[in-house]
Amino acid sequence: MKVDRTPSRISTLLATLYGPQRSREAAKLLEQLIARHRSAHTPGSPRGALGLAQGDALLITYADQVREPDRAPLQTLTAFIEDHLTGVVSGVHLLPFFPSSSDDGFAVKDYLAVDAAYGVWDDIARLGQRFDLMFDAVFNHASAQGEWFGRFLRDEPEFRDFFVTVEGDHDFSRVVRPRALPLLTEFIAASGPRKVWTTFSADQVDLNFKNPAVLLRALETLLFYIAKGARFIRFDAIAFLWKEIGTTCLHLPQTHCVVQLMRAVLDEVAPRVLLITETNVPHADNVSYFGDGTNEAQLIYNFALPPLVLHALAAGNAGKLTRWAQSLALPSEHVTFFNFLASHDGIGLNPARGILNDTEIDALVARTLDHGGFVSYKNMSDGSQVPYELNINYLDALSNPAAGEPVELVARKFLTAQAIMLSLQGMPGIYFHSLFGSRGDRAGVEASGIKRRINREKLDRPRLEAELADAGSLRARVFGGYRELLRARASHAAFAPDAAQHVLDLDERVFAVLRESADGADRMLCLHNASPDRVCVRPVAPSAGPVELPPYSSRWIPVPA
Repeated sequence: MKVDRTPSRISTLLATLYGPQRSREAAKLLEQLIARHRSAHTPGSPRGALGLAQGDALLITYADQVREPDRAPLQTLTAFIEDHLTGVVSGVHLLPFFPSSSDDGFAVKDYLAVDAAYGVWDDIARLGQRFDLMFDAVFNHASAQGEWFGRFLRDEPEFRDFFVTVEGDHDFSRVVRPRALPLLTEFIAASGPRKVWTTFSADQVDLNFKNPAVLLRALETLLFYIAKGARFIRFDAIAFLWKEIGTTCLHLPQTHCVVQLMRAVLDEVAPRVLLITETNVPHADNVSYFGDGTNEAQLIYNFALPPLVLHALAAGNAGKLTRWAQSLALPSEHVTFFNFLASHDGIGLNPARGILNDTEIDALVARTLDHGGFVSYKNMSDGSQVPYELNINYLDALSNPAAGEPVELVARKFLTAQAIMLSLQGMPGIYFHSLFGSRGDRAGVEASGIKRRINREKLDRPRLEAELADAGSLRARVFGGYRELLRARASHAAFAPDAAQHVLDLDERVFAVLRESADGADRMLCLHNASPDRVCVRPVAPSAGPVELPPYSSRWIPVPA
């Protein structure tokens, strides 16, 4: 299918959002913006329909994740990654490194600057010399302490309609909220009190995309990030972007239209750049951001995967994970999943609802609390609260840190979970604390009152490297095992994003998937025992013998073509 990448496509989308009159002026300004940036970018040399291969994997990290005295954190991080991860991962997702007022970077004060506490743009450019980069586009909201909102409060004409405001009384009962916090926050502007929409917190004020000027600012920011070396753009909380009172304000057609417009602009200016949408919602809604397979995001976070893998190993039964994975389908060869198990956030439960039953979800909640983690809740329209997110380090979710399990068992169980994720069709995203075998930082939660801090501990580089040098340590075992998995994955075309995937029913305790390269020359059978039992699976071919899997183990077996 040929993708329509002409300016008329952009004009049509603008008219859909703003009507014929308002869209004409916006189209002129946008075409000028595109013209300024188009000549500065070239498509690059693609590898497959997406330009991705089996060796592509992104490290997810904060800019100040690793620290050492008298050195900018971005310089320390770059040196550490160069020393330990060259040839292991292909890219780095730098979580928001902009000046911010809260939410560990997601309340952006200045979209075009690097927080001086982390470093400067040249530090990011150095990291980009060896690794692909992913930047966050935090466009649903901005900081209440940023320049844009300050100008809004001063009633400057250009910014008077920049944020979502509400007058009068309305019924907001249908609005879907990710957090148990007030939807509206009152601010005192020069013209008087203003009720501003605050989806995530009082410090994160929602931008008004009904105003074309806001869209143009967002697109200008997007193209700036690409000029600064972004190969991937992550749309944070994109599902909440457009607001219409009387609706859920989630996944609205206008939101999809904005994503399509941003994709159309990038197809014009920098077609090698890939969009990734972050929508922590039920699976059916999540995959809607693929659009028709050519016109929205090229990758989406596979949000159902983390809770389903956790359930499989917690229950010793991979049956539900298997049946869900068998249902996965991509709308075209131009898209794929962004597979992950852990991130800077917790383990979302909403994506698993309808796949796991209430009893199984309650068991994950109880397990999290028993293992020293926390649970975040969201408000329902009837006034009740339901668990929304498990705030726990993924390694701790699998192995109770207070149980005294042998280090070898803890590492093996964890690496089995990671091997499941790495075996699936898509590109993997690997959180720093997962790659290096961290445990949860409960003290960080208690000191800050922020539950998500349990998985956001900042590490001292000399101490981290000393622990990695100790072959018997948990960190060394996890990193060494993970590194071997990534190297094995990179050496087989069967793991390319466009390689076929066949999820097999061999045993309820085993997650099994057969991957096959596009030309059929490379085939890999991936077996993962999610149980504490020793399991012998039946032959997968008439000529093959049985395969024995120790408890919590994985085997990737080449299969003759």
